[in-house]
Amino acid sequence: MNRSSALFLAVALLQGCQTLGPGARDATAPAEDAAAAVEAKPIVYGSFRQDTIYSLLTAELAGQRNRFDIALDNYLDQAQKTQDPGISERAFRIAEYLGADQAALEAALTWARNDPQSLDAQRAAAIQLARSGRYDDAMVYMEKVLLGKGDTHFDFLALSAAETDQETRDGLLQSFDRLLRKFPDNGQLVFGKALLLQQDGKSEEALALLEAHPPQDGEVAPVLLQARLLQSLDRGPEALPLLRKTIARYPDDKRLRLTYARMLVEQDRIDDAKAEFASLLQQYPEDDELRYSLALVSLEAKAFDEANSYLEELIARDSHVDAAHLNLGRIHEERNDPEGALAEYAQVGPGNDYLPAQLRQADILIANGRAPEASRRLAEAREAQPDYAIQLYLIEAETLGNNDKDAQATQVLQQAIKQYPDDLNLLYTRAMLAEKRDDLAQMEKDLRAILTREPENAMALNALGYTLADRTTRYAEAKGLIEKALALNPEDPAVLDSLGWVNYRLGNLDEAERLLRQAFERFPDHEVGAHYGEVLWANGKRREARHVWAKSFENQPDSPIVRKTVLRLTGSETL
Repeated sequence: MNRSSALFLAVALLQGCQTLGPGARDATAPAEDAAAAVEAKPIVYGSFRQDTIYSLLTAELAGQRNRFDIALDNYLDQAQKTQDPGISERAFRIAEYLGADQAALEAALTWARNDPQSLDAQRAAAIQLARSGRYDDAMVYMEKVLLGKGDTHFDFLALSAAETDQETRDGLLQSFDRLLRKFPDNGQLVFGKALLLQQDGKSEEALALLEAHPPQDGEVAPVLLQARLLQSLDRGPEALPLLRKTIARYPDDKRLRLTYARMLVEQDRIDDAKAEFASLLQQYPEDDELRYSLALVSLEAKAFDEANSYLEELIARDSHVDAAHLNLGRIHEERNDPEGALAEYAQVGPGNDYLPAQLRQADILIANGRAPEASRRLAEAREAQPDYAIQLYLIEAETLGNNDKDAQATQVLQQAIKQYPDDLNLLYTRAMLAEKRDDLAQMEKDLRAILTREPENAMALNALGYTLADRTTRYAEAKGLIEKALALNPEDPAVLDSLGWVNYRLGNLDEAERLLRQAFERFPDHEVGAHYGEVLWANGKRREARHVWAKSFENQPDSPIVRKTVLRLTGSETL
């Protein structure tokens, strides 16, 4: 390469570095946005053939014109042809910017192979291999980074395995153990292994590992994980002093203080949480996520004036506007101001908060004898927001049903099904409403229609099976339906409850008790409690039955099914 060509190429490459950079993902971003993401250091290139120079110049010019696809293709091609680490790195940065994972992997591997002393190259190869699911290969490169005493990002490696299969996670865990034998005091390895153990549900092991290896100076992530593990093991009160101690060392670490505040909420220390969020907001006054959290905590503490103030601030700042209106509506409801609540709910636009706002409007109107107005508003909403039409029909029908207006609810569903005959949610809702009206023929017809189209619809199988067990003598048929639902959802407590109940109907008391105990432990719902208590009573365990019913009343004091069960079996509504 002659000196003038080399100089020209260097200038072109430096200019190109202003348009392409690492870490971004939006290929449509303009060149000036990409400049913010690029590394400051220039890349050193070797001597190249004229065709290579031309290809790279073309790539850089393409990058300046937002044709990043051409830039990437040329750089990848030249990285393979030249095996130059500088060109390979450049190809990797462009691919990473574009979110082109396969290209980023190829470029990172070429870069790492040709620059074995570069920890950045080895780390890039490891992370790209992990993203592609090649965890064993990734660990080989991570070990090179460890030997070079670099930052390995083992947390990313462990987190990326969360969605993989058990065999892959087991293999990765073995790789972590192998490296820990070589580097027993490496905090990143310890943290990565703890993450993997947590993913496998081995919280006790993960916690023991972290406790045996106290975090090194500056390491906050292991403390956060340790706190979450303590909370998950019902040892939340132990997590708070751990967090406080770490906050004392790192008082400006926002993650620590946020975790502490949220954990206070989880432990129902609402006033303390409110004070912590208020302190955080004072330190970070532009953070509207904090402002919104403080509004919700204030609302939970029934500090309605404070909550109202923060929510109004959010609206004025044009942040979390729909959520703010939704929660202002809640405040008006708490203050017995239905008109104020309706006015706030009406201002919630399409998005995550839209349907909850529509539901609250419908419930307020129907509960206050204004069902025609509720229907008119929902019809207008369906016309204005057709994408929400089915959900709005469901809201109207369910709200009418909840207010003992079953005939009107059925009419709404008839209209909805006529308009959307293929929607299974509408059919299922009509089936449940029919069961409530003792129209078991219509209920079975709708559920059978669902199962004809979706034979493995566990919800429909369970609903039909339970109703047949509870309301008819078709126990064998019911048991078959419920067992099929359980095979599809073996951990679902509602299905376990149904299977326990049909076994009770069949006289299999011990099996019924076993299944209902599992269901109640997983989901202490009042209906499950009523069933479980009845089976215990029938099995001669009357003190235990009363205990289960008492717990069910604690969870839902006005439960009609528990009250009727207790009255029927004991002759009294009181325990």
